[in-house]
Amino acid sequence: MPTSEFDLIYRYFSSLGAGPAVDLSVGDDCAILRLEPNERLATSVDTMVEGVHFPEDMFPEDIGFRAVSVAASDLAAMGARPIGMTVALTLPEADEFWINTFSQGIAQAVSEYRLPLVGGDTTRGPLTISVQVMGALPADKALLREGAQVGDLVYVSGTLGDAAGALAFLNGEWHPEPDAAEFLLQRFHRPRARVELGRELLGKATSAIDISDGLLADAGHIAAASGVSIDIECGRVPLSSALNSHPDSESKLKWALSGGDDYELCLTLPEEVPTPEGCTRIGRVTKGQGVKVDQDIDFTAGYQHF
Repeated sequence: MPTSEFDLIYRYFSSLGAGPAVDLSVGDDCAILRLEPNERLATSVDTMVEGVHFPEDMFPEDIGFRAVSVAASDLAAMGARPIGMTVALTLPEADEFWINTFSQGIAQAVSEYRLPLVGGDTTRGPLTISVQVMGALPADKALLREGAQVGDLVYVSGTLGDAAGALAFLNGEWHPEPDAAEFLLQRFHRPRARVELGRELLGKATSAIDISDGLLADAGHIAAASGVSIDIECGRVPLSSALNSHPDSESKLKWALSGGDDYELCLTLPEEVPTPEGCTRIGRVTKGQGVKVDQDIDFTAGYQHF
């Protein structure tokens, strides 16, 4: 007898919906979430399509974790406290092994981000995962793309270019040593949304964005929204030792500046504010518009969806 949609939901996902902000979770027509007094709701949705946003042979557990991390990164960029999410899953077939393994990745992300799964949908079609996340913000605070001021310093969290380096390895364009390859693949398969950092930056950062489409493209969104120029010093852009093992310095820099998929934060801070832990200063906000770099290299604009 074919497995029904409701059997799949209850068997693999119904245990993931508990959380302090959840009044009603999976099992009814809607979930009910509770905000604290003087809080606002922040929400965002991200869709991943097989063969476009992840390789066709990617392990289902990694797909589940990555899908949640990508969406949770938007909460991090706003400084929001995670309160719940929904997952819409389109499957070519009801493969229970795949769904079981996928649900384990979702469960790991639920635990890591304290982001309960409170609802969703399943349907038949090409493999596609859409994750909608919901978070809470103080009534008077949020990290926005607008707000960067001339004289602010520009920072990024973590290291950049690792996901692009991993894709180069997967595509046979580079053959790093095993330890470096393992690190880069982990960074691509299991990105970590900087949720705690985002919350720490509330009331401190003048602007922020998560780096999904590449540093140049995403810093450009801050520049456009704020009406300023973002000037980047390429030598300051942080690279991992794994990425630095690549022999070509231009390739590494291109991956770091325009590769995308790292899901780190790019942010601006007034000069007097101390450097946040785990962040690196890479430039300054100046008068003008757009993003400027101090090296003459032919960079791509970042990931384009169409």
